[in-house]
Amino acid sequence: MIRVCVQRESFAPGALLEELEAVGGGGVASFTGIVRGEGDLVELMLEHHPAMTASAMREIADRAAQRWPLLGVILVHRYGALVPGDRIVFVGVAARHRAAALESCAFLIDWLKTRAPFWKRERFADGRTRWIEPRAEDDRAAARWEV
Repeated sequence: MIRVCVQRESFAPGALLEELEAVGGGGVASFTGIVRGEGDLVELMLEHHPAMTASAMREIADRAAQRWPLLGVILVHRYGALVPGDRIVFVGVAARHRAAALESCAFLIDWLKTRAPFWKRERFADGRTRWIEPRAEDDRAAARWEV
C-alpha cells in the first residue's frame, strides 16, 4: 500500500499511524515536520505544480518500496500558507522489521526534502520575504542514499 497526498488541509499523524499499524507489520516509523518560527517568521508559503509534485512524490515512495521490504507507505505534504507550529509533512512506513522501517523513513524524508518540487517563500514580521534556497546539508543527507 502506497498513498501520496499533496494537500492544503492539515493531517492527523495519529490516524495515519493507526492506518500503517493496521497493515500487520512488526514496525512502524514516522516523521512529522513542523513549521519553525525562527527569526520572527509569520508565514511559510509553499507553492507547487500539482501533477509534477504528486508524480515526484510517488516515484520517491516507489523507490523506497523497491529498496526495502515495506508493507505500507504514506506521504503527506501540505502546500499553501502555513504558520509556525503547523504540520507541513508526514512520512510513515510499515515493515515487518524495524531496520527497514527506520531506514526507509529516513530515506523518504531526505529525498522529499531535496527532490519533491516545492517552492518555499518565508514572510517575516517586519514584512521581509525570501525564497528558501536548497541547503548543502540537505543535499549531503540525500546523497548518502545514492546507490
